[in-house]
Amino acid sequence: MTDDLLDRPTVHALLADGTTVRIRPARPGDHRQVRGFYEEMSPENLRLRFFSASPRSAARAADRACAPARPGYRALLAEADDRIIGVAEYDTGDDARTEAKGAAEVSIAVADGLHHRGVGTLLVEHLVSAARAEGITAFTADALSENHEVLRLFADLGLHTSRRFEGPEVRCTVRLGQDDSYLSAVEARGRAADVASLVPLLRPSAVAVAGAGRTPGSVGRAVLHHLRSGGFTRRLFAVNPHVGTVLGVPSYPSVAALPTVPALVIVAVPAAAVPALAEECGTAGVRALVVLTAGLDHLQARALLAACRTHGMRLVGPNCLGVSNTDPELSLDATFAAGHPRPGTAGIAVQSGGVGIALLDGLSRLGIGVSSFVSLGDKYDVSGNDLLQWWESDGRTDLALLHLESFGNPRAFSRTARRVTRRIPVLTVDAGRTEAGRKAAASHTAAAATRTMTRGALFTQAGITATRSVGELLETAALLHSQPLPAGARVAIVTNAGGAGVLAADACAEAGLALPPFTPTVIDDLLAVLPEGAAVGNPVDATAAVSEEQLAECVDRLTRCPGVDAVVVALVPTAVAAATGDDLVRALTAAPGRRARPVLAVRLEQDRSVTLLPAADGGTIPSFAEPQAAARALAHAADRAAWLARPSGAVPALDDVQTDRARTVVARCLTDHPDGGWLDPMLCADLLDCYGIPQIPWAWAETEDEAVLAADRLRGADGRVVMKAHWPGLLHKAQQHAVHLDLRGDAQVRAAFRDLETRFAGLMTGVVLQPLAARGIELFAGVAQDEVFGPLVLFGLGGTATEVLADHAARLAPLTDRDVHDLITSPRCAPLLLGANGQAPVDLEGLERLLLRLSRMAADLPQLAEADLNPVLARPDGVTALDTRIRLLPRRPQDPYLRRLR
Repeated sequence: MTDDLLDRPTVHALLADGTTVRIRPARPGDHRQVRGFYEEMSPENLRLRFFSASPRSAARAADRACAPARPGYRALLAEADDRIIGVAEYDTGDDARTEAKGAAEVSIAVADGLHHRGVGTLLVEHLVSAARAEGITAFTADALSENHEVLRLFADLGLHTSRRFEGPEVRCTVRLGQDDSYLSAVEARGRAADVASLVPLLRPSAVAVAGAGRTPGSVGRAVLHHLRSGGFTRRLFAVNPHVGTVLGVPSYPSVAALPTVPALVIVAVPAAAVPALAEECGTAGVRALVVLTAGLDHLQARALLAACRTHGMRLVGPNCLGVSNTDPELSLDATFAAGHPRPGTAGIAVQSGGVGIALLDGLSRLGIGVSSFVSLGDKYDVSGNDLLQWWESDGRTDLALLHLESFGNPRAFSRTARRVTRRIPVLTVDAGRTEAGRKAAASHTAAAATRTMTRGALFTQAGITATRSVGELLETAALLHSQPLPAGARVAIVTNAGGAGVLAADACAEAGLALPPFTPTVIDDLLAVLPEGAAVGNPVDATAAVSEEQLAECVDRLTRCPGVDAVVVALVPTAVAAATGDDLVRALTAAPGRRARPVLAVRLEQDRSVTLLPAADGGTIPSFAEPQAAARALAHAADRAAWLARPSGAVPALDDVQTDRARTVVARCLTDHPDGGWLDPMLCADLLDCYGIPQIPWAWAETEDEAVLAADRLRGADGRVVMKAHWPGLLHKAQQHAVHLDLRGDAQVRAAFRDLETRFAGLMTGVVLQPLAARGIELFAGVAQDEVFGPLVLFGLGGTATEVLADHAARLAPLTDRDVHDLITSPRCAPLLLGANGQAPVDLEGLERLLLRLSRMAADLPQLAEADLNPVLARPDGVTALDTRIRLLPRRPQDPYLRRLR
């Protein structure tokens, strides 16, 4: 049992209307306020809560909620403006009317006038999270049948709820099992609240710029100029105590002196003045801040965030470029970029101001334009997750571009991104890849799990298109914006110069695209429209003599060819085309209707990496300066199409999982070793047994005689055993020569034990004996618990080869059935598992079960810092872990899906 909820500081979260509340445990010092909360309730509200309007009800409720902490009882308060607006509690004690083991009685009260804003639902969600940590499996509650609000609250939670009518009362039972329907319901409520909270930021009714001065070139003045010259359609003010106007905009000495409270304040004052200004804004009723100022120290930063949380303001920054919303009804450009962004359909969220400027310029130049732009800066509050949800619902965004250097809640981000990427493409620059140069050559899991691999797993599972540069991001965005997705990775190349076709073919092959040969029917069809001398392979060399009409017909026929998913047209300017007046580019853009398959141009003479060519149908054709750029973009588009075509996947239910027993084992270990550490072989086997992970038979021995007896019990038909030395922290048995293989008879067992005992005197605590395993493929499966990303499951080639080849793939837990399939098929060793070279495939279902159970263990046990199953022996008749190491650390469970602000 944990007291995490009692020990952690105040949590802030959003109500349904986007306002901020504090959620915290009730404490003895809250007695007067809690009693006052109940005493201020109307008689009707009191009657619905307590079934009577007795004046003593308030005192009794305060006594219960504010009593010293006791096991099985929790009381949470919701506060706004230093006032209690809601109380929720559960109780498993003797006085609670619970009818089932593991159940707790729950009750909720919300202040008059604050119903229908999600106060009660938010409190119950936090109670559910705390109750699960205590092992509570159900809530029960009594309500009057006329109390429609509380009955609707339970019914809409997303959990399985049953009712039993007992006269005028209703007995509700809510099962607390965490399934996807509950997470989806929490997610939907959080999305609505999040979007509502961003309205003052991205659709403000009035804006003030604090720090806009008379000095040309100052940041505040530049932002004010942008707002004014960009045609901001709503009220605009400056805050400057020294002048009456700035750039023709009325200026006031303070936020409090403004004639109306602005929804949004842009802060461009010195760092030392930021906390006081934020407090002034909050007191005045401002709902959002964009802090451009950089260089805040730790105390200033804490004071800024505290003011925002206390007064319910959303915060962008500090140290950022600003925000924009190009909606013509608003025309908000509160940035200090060089120019105004072109209105369009791409949403941008970046942490780097420089990257933001590059994306704004690039998207405007391409003609894609921007729907909204947020420079997140140091990202104290508003994050990429917030913006994804805004773009999902704003009705203007069909492409999302992210540049994120950090992730506050990767698992929540992943759930949001998985949903959003089903509707619009989400692209990112995979920033900070320097760790990719560090070779993952260690056999233990933590060394193999680089941050680059972890980010890659997040992007892959969420369906995010990850590029390696800003240029590649814009190239891919141009293709996804302008062309339909390809149905697959089969490409036809057409060129008017053979050399350009070869370059394009090489680029496509290197990008993982296929160049299928054409059927005789297709060849004849193409030869019928191309000039004499054309070579109709793939690439198609239409020769320099090809006319505009011939090229257009060739491309159109290829886009209708069943074996082609996309067409790349590589063109070079020639004197032949110039002499005849043919415009080969027009052959691509003059098509009367949109083609069913993507068409890309490559023009080697083009001075920009990518442009969008206007087409006759009102669309555009992407044109690339390099075939490598076109191939990369097309490969990303094919990957997105494949991701969309797959089922979304689900986390399978597992039988015979003993989570409670596993948590008891972990708690006992950490009680004996508070700092954590590597487990001994008995405890490793115990944990694997809790999750049904198959292990080879084994025995533990601490003396030579025990080793002989154990070997006699374990010998198989061939009579051979393996002996492995053990001491805490031993990682590389093979490198330490701490293993003896192929031991036959008692004499060899005794000799092996004496050898290990002599060489590792003072270290070795015992030996593990196992029967010699049959031949099979040695694999590696493991878990690394990342402080930010949570548990990461790794898989690949095992044994001593794992140190040399580092052939690993990774996915974030919990794994879905699709994730497990991808995990098994991603490493280079995958063909061996599927039956390469005429060999029988290994037990793939058994391998999937092992990985799913390992994932479940990682998700259940946050204290599991590292698990290393190496080797895992895979054979056609089964999958078995031969060696296991597990390391624990004292970590408290965190609910990654609990609604709370950063």
